[in-house]
Amino acid sequence: MLAKRARTGLITVIVFAAVLWAVQLLNTLTGFYLIRVLGIEPRQVEGLDGVIFAPLLHADFGHLFSNTLPLVVLGFLAFLEGVRRFVIAVSASWLASGVGVWIFGGGVTIGASGVVFGLFAYLLVRGFYNRDWKQILLAVLLFGMYGSLLWGVLPQFGSNISWQAHLFGALGGVLAALILKRRPTPAGTDRRLAS
Repeated sequence: MLAKRARTGLITVIVFAAVLWAVQLLNTLTGFYLIRVLGIEPRQVEGLDGVIFAPLLHADFGHLFSNTLPLVVLGFLAFLEGVRRFVIAVSASWLASGVGVWIFGGGVTIGASGVVFGLFAYLLVRGFYNRDWKQILLAVLLFGMYGSLLWGVLPQFGSNISWQAHLFGALGGVLAALILKRRPTPAGTDRRLAS
């Protein structure tokens, strides 16, 4: 069961990454037209569609490359819990990041880093909500590998990096962990039926 889920998760995140690379190629070939029409424009009604499309767009291949590996790794780890949990974690991170940028952002914003920060935060806190030592151990390992990411939620003045996307994406991940918190099973109940 876990092997099948791992295989499906790996395929899913690789296909998603391939879609991002295909969109970047199309965006480059069109002179970055997609960024101009589908990026998040804060507090502008015409920029609201960017909440949905901005994570698919990147400024250049270097920007995309920096998001691809953590997105694949963190997405795969989130998928191991199942499709439903993966979809909720990604959706909460995606939407929280986009809405946060639309309300508080400072300029046209694009990129999947809000989703990356959301998945990272989700994987960091879910074990504490679930009181699951294996998930807590994974969180400690992830923190050791990617902990420096957390500096990205702080304002970086003079930079074109959207700390708002990072912060709100991370908050979306924490929200997803809270939504997906395992409920205690009543005594005498078969745990497999309750989860």
